[in-house]
Amino acid sequence: MTGEQGYPAAVDGIDTGTPHSARVWNYWLGGKDNYEVDRRLGATMEELYPQIIEIARASRAFQARAVRYLASEKGVRQFLDLGTGLPTANATHEVAQDVDPTARIVYVDNDPIVLAHARALLTSRPEGATDYVHADLRNAETVLREAAKTLDLDRPVAVMLLSTLGHVADSAEASALLRSYLDALPSGSFLMQCDTIETPMTAAGSDEYASGGAMPYISRPKEIMATFADGLDLVEPGFGSISLWRPEKPFTGTPVEQWGFVAAKP
Repeated sequence: MTGEQGYPAAVDGIDTGTPHSARVWNYWLGGKDNYEVDRRLGATMEELYPQIIEIARASRAFQARAVRYLASEKGVRQFLDLGTGLPTANATHEVAQDVDPTARIVYVDNDPIVLAHARALLTSRPEGATDYVHADLRNAETVLREAAKTLDLDRPVAVMLLSTLGHVADSAEASALLRSYLDALPSGSFLMQCDTIETPMTAAGSDEYASGGAMPYISRPKEIMATFADGLDLVEPGFGSISLWRPEKPFTGTPVEQWGFVAAKP
């Protein structure tokens, strides 16, 4: 038995009356894993801030480029994808295991619909491993304990927080959360992070998003976002629009207002 959009109706805890960021994001990416309440909010946001579609696509493309770079050029074989959202093409495990089939990936999300799609995520190559942790990424102790069942936390891990940290409204708390993960990992680990920078339009978009009933997502001044890389060694080209982070071909057009970086723990 299935519900709207083919979801397993027996999955407990799915709130079909409140928008969820993973499902709204899926709508912006052109997916079908969303409900009417998600589509309404997504369409409203699109009218208010048309660049949101470009941001969603650019974020996924940045993710694939960064994972491929870390796997192929830095030899990273372990990835902790926090707030992964719903499955999509070029998922972390697909990109990493295309470079090395032995790569190990742990996805983390707290949406029951993502849990319902876990089987789609758990398609690891037999030489490697892929697992899913159903938990709130703000509970780093729990996430790390569960991730350690698949990852060797004594070896380098790439921590991924893409378009996710904006859900932690307090910047000091967001920074402390990052450190709680990085402090548990050895030298040679990496942080991959991006979020929307604050402009008058993105600030208005954040207000509209929150008023639509979804978990608030705030944009931050780029000066504050840059501090998330303090103490880390930035990978070139450093902190900036993700449109300009090692594009596969020369970028033309207007860079998106989603900024981020990849950085190594020394």
